Amino acid sequence: MAQGDKAKYTDKQKRKAEHIADSYEARGVPEKEAESRAWATVNKDDGGGKKPGGSGRGKDTGHPAAHKGGATGGKAAASRTPEQRSASARKAAATRKANAAASA
Repeated sequence: MAQGDKAKYTDKQKRKAEHIADSYEARGVPEKEAESRAWATVNKDDGGGKKPGGSGRGKDTGHPAAHKGGATGGKAAASRTPEQRSASARKAAATRKANAAASA
């Protein structure tokens, strides 16, 4: 199979890559770079193409990248005191207020 050939990918994987690429393009990433990042993400999530024809293909991977955020989120906040969290919230509110005033 030639490099760049997507024949081993399922329709779902192709749709997923297209959606990811669209998201990157909406954020200003060039089209070619967005497509490259999208396929890298699909490969990271699924371990490559799922259709039969190669060693280790077609196995469920559990989509580790898609679940990573929920597992790691909140640890920083949980390790801080209530006073530190409150100070951070006040600082964030002040920043939002300043940014709103500057853009108005």
